[in-house]
Amino acid sequence: MKKMIPDFVKMKQAGEKISMLTAYDYPSAQWVEEAGIDTILVGDSLGMVVLGYDSTVPVTMEEILHHTKAVRRGATKTFVIADMPFMSYASVDLALMNAGRLLKEGGADAVKLEGGVNVVPIVLALTRAGIPVVGHIGLTPQTANQLGGFKVQGRDIDSAKQLVKDGQALEQAGAFLIVLEAIPRQVAGQISTDLTIPTIGIGAGLDCDGQVLVFHDILGLFERFKPKFVKQYASLGKEAVLALQDFHKEVKSSQFPASEHTFALSDEVIEKLYGNK
Repeated sequence: MKKMIPDFVKMKQAGEKISMLTAYDYPSAQWVEEAGIDTILVGDSLGMVVLGYDSTVPVTMEEILHHTKAVRRGATKTFVIADMPFMSYASVDLALMNAGRLLKEGGADAVKLEGGVNVVPIVLALTRAGIPVVGHIGLTPQTANQLGGFKVQGRDIDSAKQLVKDGQALEQAGAFLIVLEAIPRQVAGQISTDLTIPTIGIGAGLDCDGQVLVFHDILGLFERFKPKFVKQYASLGKEAVLALQDFHKEVKSSQFPASEHTFALSDEVIEKLYGNK
C-alpha cells in the first residue's frame, strides 16, 4: 500500500528511518519499488545523470513531466515526489500552474522545491491549494552559484542559524518533509530535533529522519564525479561496458547471432518457395 503524508510523520515519531531514492524512468522506478524503498524522488539531477547537462539549471518542466509520467507508470504503489525545475516557481502563479501539472499530468503525489524563508510564500500558496510540498535547504543545486559552488553549507554560526530558521519556516508554511543537503551533521541533527516533520539527509549525517541518494550514484552508473556523501553499492556501469564489449566482439567474429537466436523456415516451405535449385 502506498504511504501517505501522515505515515512519514508517524515513521519519524516511531524512530523508523525513511528511505528515498531518485528514479527517472519506468525500469528504474520498477526496481526501486520492488526493493521496498519508502518514496521516490524524480529529481532534477536527471539533467546530469540522464540528459548530460552540466548542472540541474537547464532542466525544463517538460523534461521533469516526461520523466515523472514514466516513473509513475513503473511505480504505481510508491509515493512519488517530483522536483520543480529552476525558475518553474519564480512566482506564486507560476508555481501553482507547474506544480498542478506535475500532480495532474505527471501523477506525482507531491512536489519538491529549493529554498528556505525566501520560498515561504510559494509553499503557503501550494499547500493551501492542496499540493503537498517537500522543502530542500542547505546546498541547493539550482542556486549553487550564489552559494559559492557545490560546497557544504552551515559551517559558521550565522549560516547554521539561518538553516535552522529555514527549516522552521518551511514547516510552518506547510511542508511535510524537508531535504537537508550537504550540511554538518550537528546542524542537521538540530533541525531534525526541532521539527515535527521528517528530514531527509543527503550528505547531512545519520541524525536525519531518513536518507536519499541518486539511483545512478549508488549503482555505479554515473562516474563523471562522486560526492563524498555517496556510497556506491554496485559497479553496474563497469559491468555494462564489459557486456557491451562482448557483444561487439561476437558481432565482429560472427559468433552472434547463434542458431538459438535465429528464426528459420522448414524444409517444406523452402521447397515451395525456391523449388529444387
